Formats: sequence, C-alpha cells, structure tokens
Amino acid sequence: MSSEWVQTVLGDICSIQNGYIQTGPFGSQLHTSDYKEIGVPVVMPTNIGVNGISQEGIARVDERDVERLAQHKLEIGDIVFSRRGDVTKNALVRDSESGWLCGTGCLKVRLGVEQIANSKFISYYLRSPDIKDWLVRHAVGATMPNLNTGILSAVPITLPPLQIQHYVAEVLGVLDDRIILLRQSNETLESIAQAIFKSWFVDFDPVRAKMEGRHPEGMDDATAALFPDSFEESELGLVPKGWRVEPIKDVIDTLGGATPSTKDETFWVPGEFHWATPKDLSGAASPILFDTARSISELGLAKISSGLLPSGTLLMSSRAPIGYLSICQIPVAINQGCIAMPPGGKLPPLFMYFWCKTNMNLIKEHANGSTFMEISKKSFRPIPILVPTDVVLKAFINFGQALFDKISVNAEQADILASIRDTLLPRLISGQLRLPALDQGPEGVEIVD
Repeated sequence: MSSEWVQTVLGDICSIQNGYIQTGPFGSQLHTSDYKEIGVPVVMPTNIGVNGISQEGIARVDERDVERLAQHKLEIGDIVFSRRGDVTKNALVRDSESGWLCGTGCLKVRLGVEQIANSKFISYYLRSPDIKDWLVRHAVGATMPNLNTGILSAVPITLPPLQIQHYVAEVLGVLDDRIILLRQSNETLESIAQAIFKSWFVDFDPVRAKMEGRHPEGMDDATAALFPDSFEESELGLVPKGWRVEPIKDVIDTLGGATPSTKDETFWVPGEFHWATPKDLSGAASPILFDTARSISELGLAKISSGLLPSGTLLMSSRAPIGYLSICQIPVAINQGCIAMPPGGKLPPLFMYFWCKTNMNLIKEHANGSTFMEISKKSFRPIPILVPTDVVLKAFINFGQALFDKISVNAEQADILASIRDTLLPRLISGQLRLPALDQGPEGVEIVD
C-alpha cells in the first residue's frame, strides 16, 4: 500500500466535504397510513440489496409528504444504509432514484462535494467484507442489531488518491452496470409472462374477444382455437366454459419444512444439501433460486419430513413476510417458513408462480397470527383456483418456460459477474491488487502479497 493512502473515518470525510450522516424519518413522522399505491418511492431496508435499490414492493407517498420531509430526499451519490436488522446493507443512489425519500429504518450518508473521497468508491468500500464485519461488531441492540449516526461516523476507511478511487469505481461499476442490464432484461421478460397470464387467466381476453366475434389480439389462429367463446357460472363467478374450480390441494402438492436443531452440529456438518429459508427467497435477485445461504447434512435432511425437493419446485415464504416466490434450479430442503409446490401436480409450478403473484392479496387474507402473520398449509390448501383446460395450460407453459429459460441464463450470468465483482472488491480497495495507470492496458496490473 502506498504512503499516499490516508487512514481516516467516514465522519471526517463528510466533515471535510461538507456532507453529513442522517437518520431517516421516525415513525411519528411517516405513518403506514401515509403510504399510497402511486407516488414517490420511499427506500426501506427491504429495498436495499447487493445490487442497489429494488422497487419491488416499495412504499410510496404523495408529493405533500415529500415536501414535508424534504430533508430526507435522496440525491445522486447518496449512500443509503439499513439501520436495523442486516446492518451491512447499503446502496448508492443512482440518477433514476434521485428525489426519492430515505425511509424509516434507514440512514443516509451524503459525502458532499468531492475533495478527498468519491461517493461511488466509498459505497463499494462500505460493502467490503472487513467493513461488514466491523459494522456487525459495533452495532448495538440485544434483540436486533442497530446502527446510528455515531457508529457510521466512526467507520474506518483507508483512502487511496482520488485517481485510484475513480478507477476502482469504474472497474467495479462496469460489472455492476452489466449485472443491472441483465436483471432489467429479466424484469422485462417476467413482466411479459405476467401480462400474458393476466390476459388469459384473469381478464379472459381471448374468450371475450371470441364472444364479440373478434380475433384475439396478438394471437395466432391455432392458439385462439384453444379458448372457448362463452362463460359459465362458478363459485368464482363467470369463468370460461369448460374450465373448472378446484381447491389448491387437489391440483398441486403443498409441503412444509423444518429446522434441525442448531445445537447438534451433525445436522449441519458436512453441509451436503441446500436448505432454503425465507431469507434466501427475499435475497434472490431473480425468480430463480440457484443457491442457499446454508446447507444441511444427511442426518439433518432426515429430520425434515418433506425431504429433498426436486429442481423445479416453487417455494413461497409463508411468514416473515408472506409472499416471496422462487423456482428452484437445485434440489433443496426447506425450513418451516416456506411452502413448497413441487412438479408433478395438475398445475405446474410455473403456472402456480404467476397465480400466486397475481393472487397474493387473496393468499394473505387467509393468513393469521398474533406475533406475525403466517399462511399455514392448512389455510393455503383449500383456497379455490381456476384450472384451465389442458390445451390452454400447455400453451401457456410452452410460452412461459421459454421466457423463464432465458431468465435463468441471464440470472446465472449476473451471478457469475457478481461473484467476480465481490472477489475483486476487497483486493482493489485495499491496494492488494494494484491497478495500471489509466493510460495503460491490463498488463500493468500487479498483485501485492
């Protein structure tokens, strides 16, 4: 490491650059009743991920609340931290997120006018393994880790010269930009499949078109012929003729899981089988699950009655919170916070994925609980579901599976790039991997032991 590298702390950087570290609005300033379906996004801890800020399930408020809480508005280059729970999470605010609000449960770091530190570099620095460990060790709270402005101000930072900061940020940023593009592509592909599902199985557009003597829009003759041209009464109201209503338990298996005793190491070592929890589903950057945070041993697997579930199984978090969904690309066991829907039923997991997304409010209506809301298998299984004819179902699965295959390829590429980024990050920001001068090629890279 060069003598030009300076030892400092985050608070001093903010002071030198006329920045600051600020706690988000308290609950007394921003109530649940203030949130709207349409409005300015409010960034909560659940929206902060390893690849930036996610809009999925994001809260929103109207412009009056934004102006009332103007001191909490976000700008390009701000860094938003989770203040409680997983205190290692932070995200850099991008151009598209400028003007959003820093929400309850978050901290905002505004570095100010660049003099000694680049905000993008600092954001990466704060995601390095050493700093994550430091944050966990210094967080306060007996039941849940918490950060405050004082703790964040004291985060130790070793600053290289600005030229190196810019280059490190550029190298890691190129990887992040590619990851973002792949994930945006996946969001588009999933939205297309979701729109088709809604058109066919919720709005019944092809049936309505045929009733009115029109050809279903955007549909070839062979596919249009699969749909009826009339409706009939059912317990769910008017549905396409020939389709039937059945309880979920009759169209797909629904299985639960368990957590082997964490006090018995033999249940966990050696870790031979993937073991999924709601946290794995919430942390997934795509609707496809490739890996899990923990694994269990063969003895641990024997403690879970549902056993090892096959690849292609749909998982839904049944609590804390309800509604995260992933289709596994790996055999997996699950804990008690998930409901699994394996392949082999009348309705494939891919169909159930879109049905669950479309009907999540209905699912939550069947939940209960005093400490936290939970949808049990007993409550989930009787929910009625509309089952289309086999030919319509097959047509949708053929279409949807092609999109999900592309999503899977993109997600795997994004995971590989994320792994490369995470491997490079600590070596670049520590100076272990010396970068070439900006006008040199890759042959100028030097590894420092």
